[in-house]
Amino acid sequence: MDVEQRYALVMRNADEIVTEDELRELLAKNPSPKAYIGFEPSGLVHMGWALVAAKIRDLIAAGFKVTIFWADWHAYINDKLGGDLENIRACARYMEDCFLALGIPREGVEFKYASEVLSDIKYWENVIKVAKVTSLSRVKRAMTIMGRSEDEAELDSSKLFYPILQATDIFCMDVDLAYAGIDQRRAHMLARDAAEKLGWKKPIALHTPLLPGLAGGNRMDPTASKMSKSKPDSNINIHDSPEDIRRKMKKAFCPMEKEEEDTNPVLMICKYIIFPTLGEMTIQPKFGDAVSFKSYEELTDYYFSQTEDGKPRLHPLDLKSGTADALIKCLEPVAQYFEKKHENYDAMIAVLKKLGKL
Repeated sequence: MDVEQRYALVMRNADEIVTEDELRELLAKNPSPKAYIGFEPSGLVHMGWALVAAKIRDLIAAGFKVTIFWADWHAYINDKLGGDLENIRACARYMEDCFLALGIPREGVEFKYASEVLSDIKYWENVIKVAKVTSLSRVKRAMTIMGRSEDEAELDSSKLFYPILQATDIFCMDVDLAYAGIDQRRAHMLARDAAEKLGWKKPIALHTPLLPGLAGGNRMDPTASKMSKSKPDSNINIHDSPEDIRRKMKKAFCPMEKEEEDTNPVLMICKYIIFPTLGEMTIQPKFGDAVSFKSYEELTDYYFSQTEDGKPRLHPLDLKSGTADALIKCLEPVAQYFEKKHENYDAMIAVLKKLGKL
């Protein structure tokens, strides 16, 4: 695979790369660079993870050695799962299963816990160095990466550590590329700025969009409208039954206007999950013959067009029904995986019940 092919894989469905020139240079010089993505273990996994899994598969195919980093102490700082580290680590074990069920090849990734690297004194030396070149105001602005406001640091000063730790994670693992959703951009920019000031290797930053909740996206604030387990009616869980998926999808926001394309959760599921996973999609309208699409562009061209008499060629209800069927097909391997290996999922359910979250 040549540099341009590898570059195209990394860039597929990306929202932003900082910077494209740095990525090309990296790929030209290094056949097996390092990439990482970090996660707070915090609950059951929703469909946004399928978008992330597709991009991790792209990175692996492009030759990257990918580390999936379980930010257990970060989740503790962020008060996840009762602020109990054992609950958090039980969740990480379950989430590892989720990624494997979503098609991440086990030999293509390394799973690592923050607690493994925080025990190294060198890590804390780097924390201090990053903090020395980062202003307090910038750290507070970056607290949005953890879903917190600046004011919350007034009540719990540990939260100020979070952005500094996230930047230091990147340097500790010597990664070439840091990947995350666009909501984590401030942490990556903080790391790049610190690297420049300290003379360290500057990480390339790759960001993918946030999958909007079924109630619809918000261009002005995609983080607030993203698919989240905290919004069950607007969220599709990867463990949802076919009946639940069809029921939720039937109520999904699905405008027919081209200008609303990126806020349409049904189309975004097609773009970021169905086509990368299945490579094609067939929709059986309530009236008429089935229609097949080989790409997302074919689908949207058809959906946003009209017949000669001015009627839509594809009704939103038919699009939602076809998307539900395709999504169910995408999730079949997940159901099969957890039928055979359900111990960590069962442990996660037990944690959530103990905390009164189920």
